[in-house]
Amino acid sequence: MTPAQLLGFFFRLLPRRGFLHLPALQNLTFYDRLFTPLVTLWYLLFQWLNADHTLDAVLTDAHAGGADRLNGKLSRRLRSHATTSYSDARQRLPTDLLAQALRLQGSQIIDLSPTALWRGLVLTLLDGSTVRLRPYGDIAKTFPPHGNQHRGRAYWCLLRVVVGFCALTGAALDCALGATDLSEQALGVEIILRATSRCLFIGDRNFGVFWIAQVAQHSHQHVLVRLTQQRARKLLGKSLKRGDYALNWTATRHAHTQPGLSTEPVPGRLIVVPITRSGFRSQPLYLFTTLQDPLQYPVVELVRLYGVRWHIELNLRYVKAQMGAVELHAHSAEMARKEWLAALMAYNLIRAAMLCAALSKGLPALSLSFSACRRRLEYWLRNLGRSKAALLQSWQTTLQKMSCCRLPHRRKPRPSEPRAQRHLRESFPPLIGSRAKARKKLQKVARKC
Repeated sequence: MTPAQLLGFFFRLLPRRGFLHLPALQNLTFYDRLFTPLVTLWYLLFQWLNADHTLDAVLTDAHAGGADRLNGKLSRRLRSHATTSYSDARQRLPTDLLAQALRLQGSQIIDLSPTALWRGLVLTLLDGSTVRLRPYGDIAKTFPPHGNQHRGRAYWCLLRVVVGFCALTGAALDCALGATDLSEQALGVEIILRATSRCLFIGDRNFGVFWIAQVAQHSHQHVLVRLTQQRARKLLGKSLKRGDYALNWTATRHAHTQPGLSTEPVPGRLIVVPITRSGFRSQPLYLFTTLQDPLQYPVVELVRLYGVRWHIELNLRYVKAQMGAVELHAHSAEMARKEWLAALMAYNLIRAAMLCAALSKGLPALSLSFSACRRRLEYWLRNLGRSKAALLQSWQTTLQKMSCCRLPHRRKPRPSEPRAQRHLRESFPPLIGSRAKARKKLQKVARKC
């Protein structure tokens, strides 16, 4: 594909007119405002792609003409430097719009690359995580924090997210959100039921339950999930020797099932293989898959596919650590959902640019460094207001630079690092409890003095 074609594809992923035809906006009407839904959606992504994530940085960019290509009168008619207008526009934007736009982005990225499919299936990695929130507004009620009888209620509220990532491009295809009282399996079921393409869902032992297999069979999808040793022994009914066993997964009376769906046994295969690594003890691996043909889907290939599951841990780390989405600063539960979905859409823009750079050089998309490509894309996005000829030239240069950001080939395995960090000594004690109680305590001390 030429750089011009790749540039046109990348612009289709940006908030353009196609997003206005999504079902979430069909029954809604908006006044003629400066911050239209299109401009608001772009600036939600801009906040994550900009080094400064604040609302004031958005107003600064809007005054400088950063979104005039979406609304030509924005910089001319925008007088106030207060962030109220943009904040109100973010609240007016429906959450379903961002969820549908995320799925639209994912499907377009899959359609671009001829190598994004494995034997006609979209390899979808499923995993969950949590995001920290401060207890503003209705957040503490919607996403309550953890607590125990010894330490009491914690300060941080937690938003549970389950994301489906494409294993071959790294793009986020769908996301389900909820409180921590919802299990990751329940959120994963939502993603499977919404899938429109034929997918192979790959999950760890947390998703190796009958519920996931039942929903996948109902949706005409396939799964490749890891099982615990206890569950694998119950399924096989005999000693767990190495082999490939055809069986029917029958739900026990304690198994959770999807209401309204058939509870008939799910046909599939149980694969038992030992994983050996030099210098380490051999560890057995138990996999269940609904891909029943052992000739078309050999054991070696399925074990290799499950090894790709580790990429979802890296993808979640990129979103949370490198893009700064580990903690959201929203003041309402609805806005927290929008910010997380916007972070995934901004992440998809980076993955799409990496895919364009990889296609231009015939490289695998996952062979490029995410952090290095992110820096070069953010620099290019700051200069979008150029002429078409200059824009195409700068895009071609950016693709060339991205294609050089390849991950190193390590000759030796990296040493294991302890999960610990060295803290700097601070002169202030830790804050326990709410700030309101701490202020009252400080006022009492001040009155006594």
